Amino acid sequence: MPQVSFELFLAGVQTGDRLVSFPTDTIPALAARPEYASLIFAAKQRPLEKPLILMAAQLADLWPYVGGTAAERSQWEQVAAQYWPGALTLVLPASDRVPTTLNPLNPSTIGVRVPNHAIAQQILAATGPLATTSANRSGEPALQTMGEIEAQFPTVLTLARGALSGAPTIAASSSGVPSTVAQWMGTGWKILRQGAVTLPEAQ
Repeated sequence: MPQVSFELFLAGVQTGDRLVSFPTDTIPALAARPEYASLIFAAKQRPLEKPLILMAAQLADLWPYVGGTAAERSQWEQVAAQYWPGALTLVLPASDRVPTTLNPLNPSTIGVRVPNHAIAQQILAATGPLATTSANRSGEPALQTMGEIEAQFPTVLTLARGALSGAPTIAASSSGVPSTVAQWMGTGWKILRQGAVTLPEAQ
């Protein structure tokens, strides 16, 4: 797996012809620009019915990709303010800006998250929102170390040691536990995957 400078890492993201991997507060991510999300499905051999997550450095970066009413957004903002940055993925109505490649079989929804991890935050602040998923072959356990990722995805770009400086003073470790995934059902949340965060479900 090529370990590169921050500049070359960003260049790989922007050209869209290379996947990248970086640590998050949960498990390492495999990522690409949203319009190149099909590269992730191909590399992971991932079924199209399993959508990707759009990850960003802050909520404001994600809103253009989210639909819904003003009243709904107000409710979502309250949840985001409580749990973000953190290990909660919210599945919300998608705007027409979302490439269908993120959720090929149901493009009406989009999963969004803001990670609580210094390296991920600095990368996402520079790249803008990225399509992400765990760094592993579909159906296999999530890879936890750069060595494991290198063995399975030898062409994916990662940052060389010391490539980043002055990272934000927030969490810089990974829990190894996937994010909780909660879908908005109109009046409350349905938990699609229980992970690191406990969120009340709609009754």
